[in-house]
Amino acid sequence: MGVTLEFRRPRMGDLGFVTDLYARPEVVAHRPDPTPDGPELSRLRLERDMAHWEEHGFGRWAVADGGVLVGFGGLTVLEDSLDLNISYHVHPDAWGRGIASAIAAQAVAHGFGELDATRIRGLVRAANPASARVLVKLGFRADGEVTLHGAPTNRYVLER
Repeated sequence: MGVTLEFRRPRMGDLGFVTDLYARPEVVAHRPDPTPDGPELSRLRLERDMAHWEEHGFGRWAVADGGVLVGFGGLTVLEDSLDLNISYHVHPDAWGRGIASAIAAQAVAHGFGELDATRIRGLVRAANPASARVLVKLGFRADGEVTLHGAPTNRYVLER
């Protein structure tokens, strides 16, 4: 089953969706800090995503299906290197439709295409095998384990 999604820059009008998305325990359960975000933290998260676009000309997209937001995801610059980091978060109402895989595939194509990256990394909590499967399907390979915010986190890498 194919998924047709719209990818666009985030905007402040997305705040209601972002607040709902990151307040859901099932969405944040696999983050290093699984505490749901409150409205202020969601606003800061959205502002950070928007600022990344301003600074780098790319970033995490707001992802819609039929005009309705279903997730956020894309590529960001890792603070500790020049590598790009891939991420994807999908609203639980849209789980099971291949949206995380579609976001990740679009991000990889964008990273190796328009951005001319040579390497993309993904960080996945050890307790989140579904997210790891998304990366492995795209050809990412395991590249060790790190501790991120006190939690064991598997690092994946894809090189072109």
